[in-house]
Amino acid sequence: MFRRIDHAGPIPVVLVGAGAMGHAWMRNLTASTEVDLVGLVDLDLELAARAVAEEALGDVALGTSTAEVAAASGALAVVDVTVPPAHRPVNEEALRAGLPVLCEKPIAPTLAQALSQAALAELTGELLMVSQSRRYYDNLTAFRDVVSTLGQVGIVTTEFFKAPHFGGFREEMDHPLLVDMAIHQFDAVRYLADADPVSVFCSAWNPSWSWFRGDAAATAEFELEGGIRYVYTGSWCAPGLETSWNGSWRVGASGGSATWDGASTPVLDSGPLPRPAAGAGEEIAGSLAAFVQALRTGATPSGEIHANIPSLAMVEGAVRSAESGKRVRIAELLEDAWREALRSEGAPDVRAQLATWESASAGLAAAAAVRVA
Repeated sequence: MFRRIDHAGPIPVVLVGAGAMGHAWMRNLTASTEVDLVGLVDLDLELAARAVAEEALGDVALGTSTAEVAAASGALAVVDVTVPPAHRPVNEEALRAGLPVLCEKPIAPTLAQALSQAALAELTGELLMVSQSRRYYDNLTAFRDVVSTLGQVGIVTTEFFKAPHFGGFREEMDHPLLVDMAIHQFDAVRYLADADPVSVFCSAWNPSWSWFRGDAAATAEFELEGGIRYVYTGSWCAPGLETSWNGSWRVGASGGSATWDGASTPVLDSGPLPRPAAGAGEEIAGSLAAFVQALRTGATPSGEIHANIPSLAMVEGAVRSAESGKRVRIAELLEDAWREALRSEGAPDVRAQLATWESASAGLAAAAAVRVA
């Protein structure tokens, strides 16, 4: 489905974005033995130069163009950690330059734009992967393994309560909690329950003491495949008794119950579980390891763009429900987004590729069939 990279030694990569998240990725990339950070891209070259000095990166190519820096440095892949509105143009430039991309979530501001990027990935034959970094926890994997032994899952709940003061773009978003944070839990429940969303009803609001402009609290009730109900309740304005960044989880199934506090070892109704074995890495180190493995082997990672779209659909469905006061069916949302992508896509080749899908469901199903094969 995508081109493998046959390269002996660490894969040379360009990092796009020199802000706060960029610094975290610089440290992650330089700590890895699987990649070599050879270029840094940012529209603010002074910021990029400072970042190189602060992180002691040495000889790293700098520039404002992803394709140009990649060509000058010999990079074979791109890591995109720009602000969300910049993800699409950066990803498109990289894909058209023949470069696979690992991109911070969300892949795009809208589901329609995500579908367009999926179509472009098909056209170019390059891997476009979303870094859903909170899938990569050894304890989450252990929790999933336990849940798979409990029979038919009936309900999954997540409580998420934090009080971060970010400053910057998050505090100016219309739906900061749902769009920037809840996607992690929405993506994790798909992984945990091995089920995709069917519909959602959501209420979102902003506490009177909030330091966010948009709605920083929400409750969403999803129906997942197989009749599973998933209830998410969270707030980014909840000082005191805070949960972990992964939230606090409970699963009720026909054969028992299990809980996970998002940080320590999961608990089965019969008692705590043994500490799980360590995986290839956690959080962004885990997503980087999965990206590199995919490029070397051709095995499709869980964050591949087509596979990630249902997680983004959960976010957009929750936002639409909160704004309309109505339950939203995910299949209808996806078809609306596909039609919007066909109307708004400016690149004729991408629009033609989208048209070959015949529908959103058909296009995503075809991609899933290729992954399974």
